[in-house]
Amino acid sequence: MRLDVFTLVPHAFAWLTEQRPVATVLGGELELRLFSYRETTPLRNGQVDDEPYGGGAGMVLRVDVVAAALEAAYGGPPENRVVALSPQGRQLTQAVVEELAGEQRLTLLSARFEGFDERIVEHLATDAISIGPYVLSNGDLPAMVVVDAIARRLPGALSAGSGELESFSDELGGGLEYPHYTRPAEFRGWQVPEVLLSGDHARIESWRKEHVR
Repeated sequence: MRLDVFTLVPHAFAWLTEQRPVATVLGGELELRLFSYRETTPLRNGQVDDEPYGGGAGMVLRVDVVAAALEAAYGGPPENRVVALSPQGRQLTQAVVEELAGEQRLTLLSARFEGFDERIVEHLATDAISIGPYVLSNGDLPAMVVVDAIARRLPGALSAGSGELESFSDELGGGLEYPHYTRPAEFRGWQVPEVLLSGDHARIESWRKEHVR
């Protein structure tokens, strides 16, 4: 999979690319390319954002800046899906992650402070996704969440057996996860469910499916 991220802070992804699962699939199942808006902006002094018409707090990523970045990277409108990461987008769920992970090529557009000029979402992007209904000062955080979630779905990202009933499993019926317990089996009178100590994998699997939340 080739995943392109357009960002104001490419170096913010340095930490992410050193961590599993991204580091595990990077250079193999995942080709991650980072593009800086500032390198291709048509404005002076690396300017990429501006005050919104009508006033208001915060700065907005300009439409001409994003258009120039896409043109420089692709030589024209991208043929693959282009996702604007915006609080107003459709909610990121595991089903959406599965959908995105199925793409061979994907482009993510991160924003600045209050977000995008709306024309970016309407005309330059083909999709808009939100990791939650709130505003972040650094739009690269949602981009990193999406990259990490997608990376987990790529072949070889997880160690053998670790994904049998992981949060993305269809067997969990859409739930995110079942409760986890580890040693000690008893602590302050709080007991680990007996079934998890039984060694009966069929019963354990059944219990986990029943307790998905």
